[in-house]
Amino acid sequence: MEHMATVEYLGGLRTEAVHLESGDRIHTDAPVDNEGKGEAFSPTDLCATSLATCIMTIMGIAARNRNIDITGTTAEVTKIMGADPRRINEIRIDIHFPDHISEKDRTILQRVADHCPVGNSLSADLIETVNYS
Repeated sequence: MEHMATVEYLGGLRTEAVHLESGDRIHTDAPVDNEGKGEAFSPTDLCATSLATCIMTIMGIAARNRNIDITGTTAEVTKIMGADPRRINEIRIDIHFPDHISEKDRTILQRVADHCPVGNSLSADLIETVNYS
């Protein structure tokens, strides 16, 4: 099995992750509420954001296969942290479709979104709230 990424600790509670196939880089920083500067995504920010990007990717695949143009669809991500242990308690995602997408197509896209691999990989204790408009 080949590695897909490397991560280097840069000091000052910052890391740099490199996607080996593309060379794309992501930096993380500890959040302000956990001794960091909050100058980049925190690891838990990436987790919550990964759920939204996975949902949108799965919807994109379904849309492409059905000739539905979802370009311009947006998502707003909210992460709610808990303590003892410190972890993500809830991820809220508000997905906004462009006006041209029909109710029928929205329903199809919402149903496929329920099967994204990131959502299927997260703890059953995590509350995932996804709203569509």
